[in-house]
Amino acid sequence: MNIDINQLIAEYRDWFYIITFVWAFLEGETFVIFAGAAASQGHLHMYWLIGAAWLGSFMGDQLYFWIGRRWGHKLLKRFPKLQGGVNVALDMLHKYHVGFILSFRFIYGVRNFSSLAMGMSPIGWPRFAGLNLIAAGLWANSFAWAGYLLGVAFEAVLGDIAKDFGLVMLTVFVVVGIILFIVHRRSKANFDRRVAESLAEHKQDATSPEAAPTAIPGPDKPAP
Repeated sequence: MNIDINQLIAEYRDWFYIITFVWAFLEGETFVIFAGAAASQGHLHMYWLIGAAWLGSFMGDQLYFWIGRRWGHKLLKRFPKLQGGVNVALDMLHKYHVGFILSFRFIYGVRNFSSLAMGMSPIGWPRFAGLNLIAAGLWANSFAWAGYLLGVAFEAVLGDIAKDFGLVMLTVFVVVGIILFIVHRRSKANFDRRVAESLAEHKQDATSPEAAPTAIPGPDKPAP
């Protein structure tokens, strides 16, 4: 069967930038890697691709931060299952601060709660926006160039047959899918352990007479 992936990308080139933006907005790196591989084949412009991923990732986390600042406590009351993930993210923010803001996108499980949790923390909006802009750029470049390098590597291995059947793109998609599936499974177990430990620790602190007041701003006292 002739899998003309190359022709498909060529016909819908502009849509690939839009999809990259949306995918990055939702913190999904799979499509960014795939698009990076397409750029290695000359189907997409690498820097337009990085720009779309960068902007999407930045805007997505700014939105989640705003939601956390505006409705974070109400969301935790409405959806108490979020509490464990938020606790883990806030614990890591307290421990690593700038390092965590720059790297949370690469931490599976925790990253889903991070921007929401940081919106509930005392960190100011301008400071988060500046660090988030840098972090989004690191994330976009990392996965886009990873896809690009994979595309170059598989093209060298597959040779001329890759150009006829789009096997470079198909191989990248399959390999990345398998890798991410394994990473997600292992990371989920680690994240569940962290959540359990964090919930136990916060419960113990809450019942301790010497427990310090929380640093998370209340709904009537937004952080600066």
